[in-house]
Amino acid sequence: MKRIGVIGGGQLAWMMASAAQELGIELVIQTPHTSDVAVGLAVETVLAEVDDVAATATLATKCDVITFENEFVDLDGLRKLATTEDVCFIPPLAALAPLLDKYTQRCYLRDLGLPVPKFAPLTHSELPLGFEFPVAIKARRNGYDGQGTFIIKDESALADLYHRYPDTPFLIEEFVEFDRELAIIAARGINGEVVTYPILETQQEDQVCRRVFTLQDLPDEIVQTCNSIASKLLTSLGAFGVFGIELFATREGKVLVNEIAPRTHNSGHLTIEACATSQFSQLIRAVAGLPLGSTALTCGGAVMVNLLGYEDTHSDYLAKRHQLSAIPHSHVHWYGKQESRIGRKLGHVTILVGTAPHSDPQDYRAQAENLARQVAAIWDE
Repeated sequence: MKRIGVIGGGQLAWMMASAAQELGIELVIQTPHTSDVAVGLAVETVLAEVDDVAATATLATKCDVITFENEFVDLDGLRKLATTEDVCFIPPLAALAPLLDKYTQRCYLRDLGLPVPKFAPLTHSELPLGFEFPVAIKARRNGYDGQGTFIIKDESALADLYHRYPDTPFLIEEFVEFDRELAIIAARGINGEVVTYPILETQQEDQVCRRVFTLQDLPDEIVQTCNSIASKLLTSLGAFGVFGIELFATREGKVLVNEIAPRTHNSGHLTIEACATSQFSQLIRAVAGLPLGSTALTCGGAVMVNLLGYEDTHSDYLAKRHQLSAIPHSHVHWYGKQESRIGRKLGHVTILVGTAPHSDPQDYRAQAENLARQVAAIWDE
């Protein structure tokens, strides 16, 4: 396989392109703006919105197979294209179908027997029977980076939400008192093999991922449960490619599935430096039909911190990036976005913590959290 098409041209496609180059594979992307960060690494660009099916038909003429950077696609239109033009998509469109709407995703997970929070469609501005405040309310489609997710604490806040978004279909979920938020990156190859990466802890601020840590103190039972969830889900979907699975771990030792992303995921960025095969290289391998690579850690541990915009401005923050690069064993990834907005992901930094597993998990975690604080002191000052 020589060329892979990617619907989307943001930082995920940008990191895919670097991985593809290492494997001798070219990327062609469909994205609406010449300023989108993956344009500079793609061999060719179809300039169009990601849900423009006619443009995807053009993209299909320029590549061997098409994959996705995001979920903001016209699935019905792509189905017609796949049928009439014999276009190959990975993940298969049938695997995407139950996942793009958060309510149908929840129903699919429940019917598969996977553990999920209590949920229901929200059809009016009143709390459904069986729910108590606080609750989590999510837009059923197109929510990301905290957009479309709301923690609602009382009736007035619920009424205000409906007033602000009268035409948005919502999902309501019980508010989970979790001990940790976890994530697992999983891949499935064309031969049906499922591989999983080390389970990670994510820390959110305003429903946006801010920090990710490798773990050394996770009970074996939780590790086995997370791996089992990933394997069962990808096999049931008949999926190929890389999926990001977000989970809640409760104080009682339960694991609940939070959300599924049918693509590479922000929580897996540290795999670029910390694992034998990055999630992006793994995706290219799966899409190209190559054998999947090792997911093993190649270091003692790692912490990744997202570099989020904290002001509306045009700046490359070069001085701050140099300071971050001066932290030992740090790797700064700057996405080259020309405009900073509050909460926008401008880059990330991964810092490796040792070359072998630490004998004392608490000592490792203290080191990792101290490094995260160093990043915050530089970036947020």
